[in-house]
Amino acid sequence: MTNVIGTGVFLKARVMTCNVGSPSLVLLAWAVAGVLTLGGALCFAELSAMMPRSGGQYNFIDAAFGKVWAFLYGWMETLLDGAASIAAIATVFVIFAGDLFVGVLSPFQIQMASAATILVVTFLNLASVRVNGWIASAVTALKIVLVAGIGIAAFLFGGPLSNLAASTVHGVCEGVPETARLGLAGFGAAMVGALWAYNGWSDLSMVAEEVRDPDRTIPRAIIGSSLLIIALYLLVNLGYFLVLSPAHIADLPQDASVAGAVMTKLFGAGIASLLTVGMMVANFGALHSTFLSVSRLPFAMARDGLLPRALAFISPRTHVPSRAIIALGAVAIGFAFSGSFDMLTDIIVFMLLVFNGLAVAAIFVLRRRLPDAPRPYRVPAYPLVAGLFLAGTGFLILNTLIATPWRAAASILIVASGLPVYAWYARRALQ
Repeated sequence: MTNVIGTGVFLKARVMTCNVGSPSLVLLAWAVAGVLTLGGALCFAELSAMMPRSGGQYNFIDAAFGKVWAFLYGWMETLLDGAASIAAIATVFVIFAGDLFVGVLSPFQIQMASAATILVVTFLNLASVRVNGWIASAVTALKIVLVAGIGIAAFLFGGPLSNLAASTVHGVCEGVPETARLGLAGFGAAMVGALWAYNGWSDLSMVAEEVRDPDRTIPRAIIGSSLLIIALYLLVNLGYFLVLSPAHIADLPQDASVAGAVMTKLFGAGIASLLTVGMMVANFGALHSTFLSVSRLPFAMARDGLLPRALAFISPRTHVPSRAIIALGAVAIGFAFSGSFDMLTDIIVFMLLVFNGLAVAAIFVLRRRLPDAPRPYRVPAYPLVAGLFLAGTGFLILNTLIATPWRAAASILIVASGLPVYAWYARRALQ
């Protein structure tokens, strides 16, 4: 849950409302996206129990589809799920800071402040600042309290449930393409927004081989945590619509916090400021922990000869991969200047759909290729669960290509840029 509950639940309601136009469809998009991630997590549980090596999806894709696809996954994880995610999380931190101190910031101000935030986090990681387990637990608890607290407060002090029957939104919807509004295309775009908030679900099964009695413990942990997150997300989004109309939410600025607007209307600026401080603390903790973990991937790839050897350098003073950290920070700053929060997250989620789908497809390949391999845990209702996950991700990939083709193209080009890098280092390895 530490890696799942994050920025999306506080900001994505605006763009999702513009995508589908009604509270009921927004809630349905959250629920369907949650069920989709649950199915994917169950599939990952089987694969990680079968191959209990560090690397997760890299190992699944390598075993089923070969080194090229595995390298492209690592490239995507470094650039998109890594550097671009850091930029997106830093953007949210700046939005919260703007709400607290100066009000709504301009896009350029947000980009400049996001770059400065990433620079600070880069130096913190260079100084070997550790996020210990108790800090991670405290941040997770804070996020759960914030999400649940907003939802409960909205139920207690918001309007009646009849607000959920509000008519189709006709708000400003700043920054939302017309091709991603209403109909099936809009619903698919809303699910992509929700999937950003669920991002991190693929990490739930990475400790599969380290638990006792995996046949029982793994599905219980995955199903239990997934259902709790789905319930929390539905609760807080339901609360949003009890306080603000769909049109009001759609009229919010592109990079405004829906949660902040809700609390300001309920309790005034003072209480809303306290909430914003809590969200900033939780967000900065997520930013630091994401940077800490992601920076080790380019280091590991460099150590394996797949990236420049310089990135495998370990600082003799702090014992951290300092050059990999600096490189990651520089790329993340570049992403911070590339677009808005919603644009960044759509680019990230599109390629996550591709590689999560590829990893789940590995179940079919490996069950046929390695039928006798030990599988301490098997995904239930095979092949139905895996098949439905692939169908769902396939629909969302196709929908994104149609509804927001430029964002999909940007995502594809970023990952495809890894092909010449792989060819160069593969040739050097052969020589």
